[in-house]
Amino acid sequence: MPKRTPSNPGPPDPSPTPEILQFKVWLLGISPMIWRRVQVPASMTLRELHGVIQVAMGWEGIHLFQFTLRARRFGSMEVATRSPDVALSELRLHQGTRFRYEYDLNGPWEHEVRLESRHEADPKSSYPICLDGDGSCPPEDCGGVAGFLARREAWTTPEAGYDLAVLAGFIDQLALKRSTGRSIDAEEINDVQEALERLEGRQGWQGNPFSRKDVNARLSRAEYLDLMHQQW
Repeated sequence: MPKRTPSNPGPPDPSPTPEILQFKVWLLGISPMIWRRVQVPASMTLRELHGVIQVAMGWEGIHLFQFTLRARRFGSMEVATRSPDVALSELRLHQGTRFRYEYDLNGPWEHEVRLESRHEADPKSSYPICLDGDGSCPPEDCGGVAGFLARREAWTTPEAGYDLAVLAGFIDQLALKRSTGRSIDAEEINDVQEALERLEGRQGWQGNPFSRKDVNARLSRAEYLDLMHQQW
């Protein structure tokens, strides 16, 4: 094998394997916990991480945001002193490092972000990727944590019990109709339709259900690159 010399340098060294950072992100002030676990390249910027969190959590990217790390703030130009266009690799993050991510600063929705691990990229995987999570994302503009918790309890109110009773009574009437031939009048049908509309509205208050498959489909389509700039 020929020796490497300035005139005969030999084959170039292979490109280093990209480093991957694994974060756990969860909403503060809500129980049971609403959380997600994501893996992103260390070369990703904080602005891109904002977009990934938006997709993973289920937000719509319509409000301002900021990260707070070691007393430094990065985020939307209107509120932050530093640009979020800084690579994660430049932030000297260590395993276990925690920092704050806030979205909709009038609320705000406060998230804790923790670096769980760092490792080489798996050549069989594409990044960013969501590994796991639980809990429905609150609806946008629902009044923050307090508003969301109040709406989430809507199923336990007397009004919800009444609407469920209306549906149960309608089902009983359908069974009676089959056995006796009795018809159901228009007023009963109208009552059922109104009860269904109210129940559907309460269901929407529960938030957007988490689906890892759907999140990763959106990440693979690079939707986070749109959401990281989408604010109005």
